[in-house]
Amino acid sequence: MCPKKVLLLLAALVCLGCSVPGGRPGIDIKKLEAIDTVATEAIARGDAPGMVVCVVKDSSIVYLKAFGKKSVYPETTPMTVETVFDMASVSKCMSTTIAVMQLVEQGKLRLADPVKHYIPDFKPWTEPKTGKTVDITVRDVMTHASGLPVQNVKGYLSKYEENTPDSLVKHIALEVARETQPGTHFRYSCLNFVVAQAVVEKITGEKLCDYAADHIFQPLGMNHTRYLPLEREIDPSYRKLIAPTTVQPDGEVLLGQVHDPMARLINNGNSGNAGVFSNAEDLAKMAIALMHGGGGIIGPATIAAMCRIPPENDPSVGRAIGWDKLSTHSLNAGDIFDKNTCIMHTGYTGTSFLIDMKSKTAVIILANRVHPQDSDRSSMTRPRAQIANIVAGALTE
Repeated sequence: MCPKKVLLLLAALVCLGCSVPGGRPGIDIKKLEAIDTVATEAIARGDAPGMVVCVVKDSSIVYLKAFGKKSVYPETTPMTVETVFDMASVSKCMSTTIAVMQLVEQGKLRLADPVKHYIPDFKPWTEPKTGKTVDITVRDVMTHASGLPVQNVKGYLSKYEENTPDSLVKHIALEVARETQPGTHFRYSCLNFVVAQAVVEKITGEKLCDYAADHIFQPLGMNHTRYLPLEREIDPSYRKLIAPTTVQPDGEVLLGQVHDPMARLINNGNSGNAGVFSNAEDLAKMAIALMHGGGGIIGPATIAAMCRIPPENDPSVGRAIGWDKLSTHSLNAGDIFDKNTCIMHTGYTGTSFLIDMKSKTAVIILANRVHPQDSDRSSMTRPRAQIANIVAGALTE
């Protein structure tokens, strides 16, 4: 199917759910009204100043509502369903992962390839007692099973300057510790997806932000989805849609600048671990595409491979390629959805994306948890699980 036809089909499918009068096959729309209470209670509790919740069933949006405030500083504005959010780590699955799997599908990359094939001198893991070495593969970084540690941005910036993406890759390749044998332990680290970004950019010869725009977002008609590299101007009409994140020490609020410090300070907004801005309707388009054969950007067999936990990894890792399934980070699936048939990801700013491939149901929750301040007291963990349970409980088949 040509890209234009795919775009028209997706647009039509999304619109189908916008005026559903009472119910749809496979889901009890009335039961979804319980989401309203969970969202308003979460906002009252201080989990976030506002949020947008979207539920997709089959090929339709069946629930889409905005709650609370988009901003409370420097002015108070209401949340709307069109609001654009800093997707934080959800960028990993909706951009970097899709890019990697497209290259796998095209025969330009194998998940089993050692990273050093693309990043020269990328050091292996070394067994302390015997000196045995094991190469880190693309599969290892895509499942957070590489043994790379949690990033230390302050430590990096004490040695290197800001906006030094090439130095960051060299730093990971040569200086960062390999803490566990590849494939044996789950350790969530954004460094993995900076490595994946470097691999994508090496193969394509393009910046990830440009590749994703041309090969993922635009073909799916995701017109409100983009990276916002710091050196590029933001269109004023788009800027008005963005939910701000954290107020900085100088009193300025981050707006259109990615919240993640490594993505912002080192990678200048073009980063494999974070940096995508998007809204609920665009994520619904991506969910519909992934649930129905790929929307022309990726094939059904490739999607199935992406959704599997690699048998090469220890089962305790629990991650699919770029997505969570059964790891300790999978709480946003709640208690009712079968995690074996789900793929999911969360973002630090308060975003989450859950797709049950079996029932063809997606749950999209977008919140600016870190506005006006980033606080440990604000958490979307409980409302994410509550909303997932409501949606799973509303399924009728």
